[in-house]
Amino acid sequence: MMASLLTGHFIELITLFAIVFIHECGHAAAAALLGYRVLSIQMLPFGGVAVIEDGGTITAYREIMIALAGPLQNMLMVGVVLLLQYGNLGDPVFLNYIIQGNLLIALFNLLPVLPLDGGKIVQALVSLWAPYYTTLMWTYRISILCSVGVILYAISRWFTGDYGLPLNILLIGLFLFYSNVTDYRNVPYRFIRFLMNREGVFARHAATGSLAQPIISFPAKPLDTILRLLKRKIPYGIRDEQTGSNYGRLA
Repeated sequence: MMASLLTGHFIELITLFAIVFIHECGHAAAAALLGYRVLSIQMLPFGGVAVIEDGGTITAYREIMIALAGPLQNMLMVGVVLLLQYGNLGDPVFLNYIIQGNLLIALFNLLPVLPLDGGKIVQALVSLWAPYYTTLMWTYRISILCSVGVILYAISRWFTGDYGLPLNILLIGLFLFYSNVTDYRNVPYRFIRFLMNREGVFARHAATGSLAQPIISFPAKPLDTILRLLKRKIPYGIRDEQTGSNYGRLA
Protein backbone atom coordinates (compact mmCIF):
# COMPACT_ATOMS: atom_id res chain seq x y z
CA MET A 1 0.00 0.00 0.00
CA MET A 2 2.85 2.38 0.79
CA ALA A 3 4.47 1.57 -2.55
CA SER A 4 1.22 2.25 -4.40
CA LEU A 5 0.90 5.57 -2.58
CA LEU A 6 4.46 6.60 -3.47
CA THR A 7 4.06 5.58 -7.10
CA GLY A 8 0.69 7.26 -7.58
CA HIS A 9 -1.40 4.06 -7.89
CA PHE A 10 -3.27 4.22 -4.59
CA ILE A 11 -6.66 4.78 -6.26
CA GLU A 12 -6.15 1.63 -8.35
CA LEU A 13 -5.26 -0.38 -5.24
CA ILE A 14 -8.30 0.84 -3.30
CA THR A 15 -10.48 0.07 -6.32
CA LEU A 16 -9.23 -3.52 -6.42
CA PHE A 17 -9.83 -3.93 -2.69
CA ALA A 18 -13.36 -2.57 -3.13
CA ILE A 19 -13.99 -5.06 -5.95
CA VAL A 20 -12.71 -7.93 -3.80
CA PHE A 21 -14.83 -6.74 -0.86
CA ILE A 22 -18.01 -6.69 -2.98
CA HIS A 23 -17.04 -10.13 -4.32
CA GLU A 24 -16.85 -11.49 -0.77
CA CYS A 25 -20.10 -9.72 0.15
CA GLY A 26 -21.72 -11.82 -2.57
CA HIS A 27 -20.57 -15.00 -0.82
CA ALA A 28 -21.71 -13.67 2.55
CA ALA A 29 -25.13 -12.58 1.26
CA ALA A 30 -25.75 -15.95 -0.42
CA ALA A 31 -24.77 -17.81 2.76
CA ALA A 32 -26.99 -15.60 4.91
CA LEU A 33 -29.96 -16.03 2.56
CA LEU A 34 -29.50 -19.82 2.76
CA GLY A 35 -29.62 -19.65 6.56
CA TYR A 36 -25.92 -19.86 7.45
CA ARG A 37 -24.15 -17.54 9.86
CA VAL A 38 -21.43 -15.31 8.40
CA LEU A 39 -18.71 -14.83 11.02
CA SER A 40 -16.59 -12.25 9.19
CA ILE A 41 -15.28 -10.91 5.90
CA GLN A 42 -11.49 -10.79 6.04
CA MET A 43 -9.41 -8.68 3.67
CA LEU A 44 -5.98 -10.21 3.13
CA PRO A 45 -2.96 -9.15 1.05
CA PHE A 46 -3.87 -11.86 -1.49
CA GLY A 47 -7.58 -11.06 -1.57
CA GLY A 48 -10.56 -11.61 0.67
CA VAL A 49 -12.41 -14.46 2.35
CA ALA A 50 -15.91 -14.73 3.78
CA VAL A 51 -15.79 -16.87 6.93
CA ILE A 52 -19.02 -18.88 7.17
CA GLU A 53 -19.98 -21.00 10.17
CA ASP A 54 -20.15 -24.55 8.82
CA GLY A 55 -21.32 -27.25 11.17
CA GLY A 56 -21.17 -29.81 8.37
CA THR A 57 -24.69 -28.94 7.19
CA ILE A 58 -23.89 -27.15 3.92
CA THR A 59 -24.98 -29.36 1.03
CA ALA A 60 -23.05 -29.60 -2.23
CA TYR A 61 -25.64 -27.63 -4.18
CA ARG A 62 -25.72 -24.84 -1.62
CA GLU A 63 -21.93 -24.70 -1.53
CA ILE A 64 -21.95 -24.27 -5.32
CA MET A 65 -24.51 -21.46 -5.01
CA ILE A 66 -22.43 -19.68 -2.38
CA ALA A 67 -19.25 -20.08 -4.47
CA LEU A 68 -20.90 -18.71 -7.63
CA ALA A 69 -22.32 -15.70 -5.79
CA GLY A 70 -18.88 -14.07 -5.66
CA PRO A 71 -18.07 -14.06 -9.40
CA LEU A 72 -21.71 -13.07 -10.01
CA GLN A 73 -21.05 -9.78 -8.21
CA ASN A 74 -18.11 -9.14 -10.54
CA MET A 75 -20.32 -9.70 -13.58
CA LEU A 76 -22.96 -7.36 -12.15
CA MET A 77 -20.31 -4.66 -11.60
CA VAL A 78 -19.11 -5.10 -15.17
CA GLY A 79 -22.70 -4.65 -16.35
CA VAL A 80 -23.11 -1.44 -14.34
CA VAL A 81 -19.85 -0.02 -15.73
CA LEU A 82 -20.88 -0.90 -19.29
CA LEU A 83 -24.10 1.04 -18.73
CA LEU A 84 -22.06 4.02 -17.50
CA GLN A 85 -19.86 3.81 -20.58
CA TYR A 86 -22.93 3.58 -22.80
CA GLY A 87 -24.23 6.80 -21.24
CA ASN A 88 -20.82 8.52 -21.54
CA LEU A 89 -20.60 8.88 -17.76
CA GLY A 90 -17.33 8.80 -15.82
CA ASP A 91 -13.69 8.59 -16.82
CA PRO A 92 -13.34 6.02 -19.66
CA VAL A 93 -9.85 4.96 -18.56
CA PHE A 94 -10.91 4.38 -14.96
CA LEU A 95 -14.06 2.54 -16.04
CA ASN A 96 -11.98 0.25 -18.25
CA TYR A 97 -9.73 -0.44 -15.26
CA ILE A 98 -12.78 -1.45 -13.18
CA ILE A 99 -13.92 -3.83 -15.94
CA GLN A 100 -10.47 -5.39 -16.24
CA GLY A 101 -10.18 -5.73 -12.47
CA ASN A 102 -13.55 -7.46 -12.18
CA LEU A 103 -12.81 -9.85 -15.03
CA LEU A 104 -9.38 -10.67 -13.60
CA ILE A 105 -10.74 -11.39 -10.12
CA ALA A 106 -13.72 -13.39 -11.42
CA LEU A 107 -11.66 -15.55 -13.81
CA PHE A 108 -8.89 -16.10 -11.27
CA ASN A 109 -11.39 -17.22 -8.62
CA LEU A 110 -12.99 -19.66 -11.06
CA LEU A 111 -9.74 -21.61 -11.47
CA PRO A 112 -10.38 -25.21 -10.30
CA VAL A 113 -7.90 -24.94 -7.44
CA LEU A 114 -8.79 -24.79 -3.75
CA PRO A 115 -9.48 -22.57 -1.85
CA LEU A 116 -10.66 -20.54 -4.86
CA ASP A 117 -14.33 -20.55 -5.85
CA GLY A 118 -13.68 -22.81 -8.83
CA GLY A 119 -11.97 -25.36 -6.60
CA LYS A 120 -14.91 -25.34 -4.18
CA ILE A 121 -17.34 -25.87 -7.06
CA VAL A 122 -15.30 -28.82 -8.39
CA GLN A 123 -15.04 -30.32 -4.90
CA ALA A 124 -18.80 -30.01 -4.39
CA LEU A 125 -19.54 -31.63 -7.76
CA VAL A 126 -17.15 -34.51 -7.16
CA SER A 127 -18.69 -35.12 -3.72
CA LEU A 128 -22.04 -35.88 -5.40
CA TRP A 129 -20.76 -39.19 -6.80
CA ALA A 130 -17.53 -39.97 -4.89
CA PRO A 131 -17.22 -40.77 -1.15
CA TYR A 132 -16.80 -37.57 0.82
CA TYR A 133 -13.51 -38.55 2.47
CA THR A 134 -12.00 -39.48 -0.89
CA THR A 135 -13.25 -36.22 -2.35
CA LEU A 136 -11.56 -34.18 0.36
CA MET A 137 -8.26 -36.04 0.16
CA TRP A 138 -7.85 -35.99 -3.61
CA THR A 139 -9.11 -32.46 -4.30
CA TYR A 140 -6.65 -31.08 -1.76
CA ARG A 141 -3.81 -33.22 -3.11
CA ILE A 142 -4.48 -32.03 -6.65
CA SER A 143 -4.70 -28.43 -5.44
CA ILE A 144 -1.35 -28.78 -3.68
CA LEU A 145 0.22 -30.08 -6.91
CA CYS A 146 -1.29 -27.18 -8.86
CA SER A 147 0.07 -24.73 -6.27
CA VAL A 148 3.54 -26.24 -6.63
CA GLY A 149 3.12 -25.90 -10.41
CA VAL A 150 2.43 -22.16 -10.04
CA ILE A 151 5.53 -21.75 -7.85
CA LEU A 152 7.74 -23.69 -10.29
CA TYR A 153 6.36 -21.67 -13.20
CA ALA A 154 7.31 -18.41 -11.46
CA ILE A 155 10.80 -19.72 -10.65
CA SER A 156 11.31 -21.04 -14.20
CA ARG A 157 10.52 -17.60 -15.63
CA TRP A 158 13.10 -16.14 -13.27
CA PHE A 159 15.82 -18.55 -14.40
CA THR A 160 15.13 -17.93 -18.08
CA GLY A 161 16.10 -14.32 -17.49
CA ASP A 162 13.51 -12.93 -19.87
CA TYR A 163 11.20 -11.21 -17.41
CA GLY A 164 12.90 -11.39 -14.03
CA LEU A 165 11.17 -12.87 -11.00
CA PRO A 166 7.34 -12.59 -11.35
CA LEU A 167 6.83 -11.82 -7.67
CA ASN A 168 3.04 -11.62 -7.88
CA ILE A 169 2.73 -15.12 -9.40
CA LEU A 170 5.22 -16.52 -6.89
CA LEU A 171 3.34 -15.04 -3.91
CA ILE A 172 0.02 -16.36 -5.21
CA GLY A 173 1.54 -19.84 -5.60
CA LEU A 174 2.98 -19.72 -2.07
CA PHE A 175 -0.36 -18.58 -0.65
CA LEU A 176 -2.27 -21.36 -2.43
CA PHE A 177 0.31 -23.93 -1.32
CA TYR A 178 0.16 -22.85 2.34
CA SER A 179 -3.64 -22.73 2.35
CA ASN A 180 -4.02 -26.18 0.77
CA VAL A 181 -1.43 -27.84 2.99
CA THR A 182 -3.18 -26.39 6.06
CA ASP A 183 -6.61 -27.55 4.88
CA TYR A 184 -5.23 -30.97 3.93
CA ARG A 185 -3.94 -31.47 7.47
CA ASN A 186 -7.40 -30.53 8.79
CA VAL A 187 -9.27 -33.08 6.63
CA PRO A 188 -9.76 -35.53 9.59
CA TYR A 189 -11.48 -32.80 11.63
CA ARG A 190 -13.66 -31.78 8.71
CA PHE A 191 -14.62 -35.41 8.12
CA ILE A 192 -15.54 -35.90 11.79
CA ARG A 193 -17.76 -32.82 11.59
CA PHE A 194 -19.34 -34.32 8.48
CA LEU A 195 -20.05 -37.60 10.36
CA MET A 196 -21.57 -35.79 13.33
CA ASN A 197 -24.22 -34.34 11.03
CA ARG A 198 -25.21 -37.66 9.43
CA GLU A 199 -27.98 -38.44 11.93
CA GLY A 200 -29.84 -35.25 11.06
CA VAL A 201 -29.42 -35.90 7.33
CA PHE A 202 -30.75 -39.45 7.74
CA ALA A 203 -33.79 -38.18 9.65
CA ARG A 204 -34.65 -35.81 6.80
CA HIS A 205 -34.26 -38.54 4.19
CA ALA A 206 -36.28 -41.01 6.27
CA ALA A 207 -39.09 -38.47 6.64
CA THR A 208 -39.31 -38.05 2.85
CA GLY A 209 -39.04 -41.76 2.09
CA SER A 210 -35.69 -41.58 0.26
CA LEU A 211 -34.09 -44.82 -0.92
CA ALA A 212 -30.87 -45.97 0.73
CA GLN A 213 -27.84 -47.03 -1.29
CA PRO A 214 -26.24 -50.05 0.44
CA ILE A 215 -22.61 -50.43 1.45
CA ILE A 216 -21.53 -54.08 1.20
CA SER A 217 -19.08 -54.95 3.97
CA PHE A 218 -17.44 -57.94 5.65
CA PRO A 219 -18.05 -58.20 9.43
CA ALA A 220 -14.32 -57.81 10.21
CA LYS A 221 -13.94 -54.64 8.16
CA PRO A 222 -12.85 -51.67 10.34
CA LEU A 223 -15.60 -49.19 11.03
CA ASP A 224 -13.51 -46.20 9.96
CA THR A 225 -12.99 -47.82 6.54
CA ILE A 226 -16.76 -48.20 6.16
CA LEU A 227 -17.45 -44.63 7.25
CA ARG A 228 -15.05 -43.34 4.62
CA LEU A 229 -17.36 -44.79 1.97
CA LEU A 230 -20.19 -42.45 2.94
CA LYS A 231 -21.17 -39.89 0.36
CA ARG A 232 -22.13 -36.33 1.05
CA LYS A 233 -25.79 -36.51 0.08
CA ILE A 234 -27.07 -40.05 -0.45
CA PRO A 235 -28.25 -42.03 2.62
CA TYR A 236 -26.96 -45.55 3.06
CA GLY A 237 -27.92 -48.87 4.55
CA ILE A 238 -24.98 -51.08 5.62
CA ARG A 239 -25.40 -54.80 4.97
CA ASP A 240 -23.30 -57.76 6.09
CA GLU A 241 -22.02 -59.46 2.92
CA GLN A 242 -21.88 -62.91 4.52
CA THR A 243 -25.16 -63.07 6.44
CA GLY A 244 -27.21 -60.56 4.48
CA SER A 245 -28.49 -58.99 7.71
CA ASN A 246 -28.65 -55.27 8.34
CA TYR A 247 -26.57 -54.04 11.24
CA GLY A 248 -26.94 -50.33 10.92
CA ARG A 249 -28.31 -47.52 8.82
CA LEU A 250 -26.37 -44.36 8.35
CA ALA A 251 -27.05 -41.18 6.43
